Amino acid sequence: MPDFERDDAVVTESKQKLKKPPLYKVLLHNDDYTTMEFVIFVLRTVFQKSEAEAFKIMLNVHMQGVGVAGVYTYEIAESKAAKVIDLARQHEFPLLSSIEEE
Repeated sequence: MPDFERDDAVVTESKQKLKKPPLYKVLLHNDDYTTMEFVIFVLRTVFQKSEAEAFKIMLNVHMQGVGVAGVYTYEIAESKAAKVIDLARQHEFPLLSSIEEE
C-alpha cells in the first residue's frame, strides 16, 4: 500500500489571534487666530465630516480648547494631522493638530 493512501498522520493547525493595532485620536487645538469657518472646512475636507458633525467638533475645539477630529491607526492619524497643519499653513493659520493614543 503506497504511503500517500494511509491516513494515520495527524495534522495540527495552530491559529494565532492577531492583536488589533492601537488606535490614535487626531486632535485639533484652539488658537486665537484660526477662524471657525476654516476649522469646519478642515473637518469636512480632511476628515470627511458632515456639516453638522464638523460644527459640533469645531465648537468643542473652541469651547474646550481641543477636539477629536477622528480616530485612526497610527499611520493614518499621523498623515491626517500633518495634512491639517500643511493646509493651515497654506491658508496662513496657526491651527495645530496632534495625535494621541486612544
